[in-house]
Amino acid sequence: MVPEPACIALVGLPGSGKTTVGRQLARRLGLEYFDSDHVIEQRLGCSIRTYFEHEGEDRFRDVESAVLDELTQKTGAVISTGGGSVLREANRQHLHQRCQVVYLNAYPDDLFRRLRHDVNRPLLQVADPLTRLRDLHAVRDPLYRATAHFVVETGRPSVATLVNMIVMQLELSGAVPSR
Repeated sequence: MVPEPACIALVGLPGSGKTTVGRQLARRLGLEYFDSDHVIEQRLGCSIRTYFEHEGEDRFRDVESAVLDELTQKTGAVISTGGGSVLREANRQHLHQRCQVVYLNAYPDDLFRRLRHDVNRPLLQVADPLTRLRDLHAVRDPLYRATAHFVVETGRPSVATLVNMIVMQLELSGAVPSR
């Protein structure tokens, strides 16, 4: 009997496709799926945006860390993380040590085209969201890369192509059994 794979976690900037790709990846591999932001909202009883506005980023990051600590202990699961999940060292360690981490690298200009009308992302509710995305990428890209076992350039491939690329990497590494 083949052992159940460790968790697979997706990291990347807001809008990089973590939720969409994560759902499809979990379905493809027959694994349970968790979106850490959705789990956080269920715990809080309100949207992340509302919590962020009332309690601030530090309090939000405390809740996020607790949820990630719990989720990364699961086996046989795919986890889509929030864009800022790598900001805390403990989160990076939990993700890297407990999961196979895939960094969905998307460039700020591409993300801006995808997100320019999205009002539900608190960090992008600024006068110049493109500059904000560029700043976030500059700060977070090294953290995503340090946390990840694999980097996948999102560019223009379809979701199905991205899932195939991830599955191939996971199979080649032995993280999931070849099908």
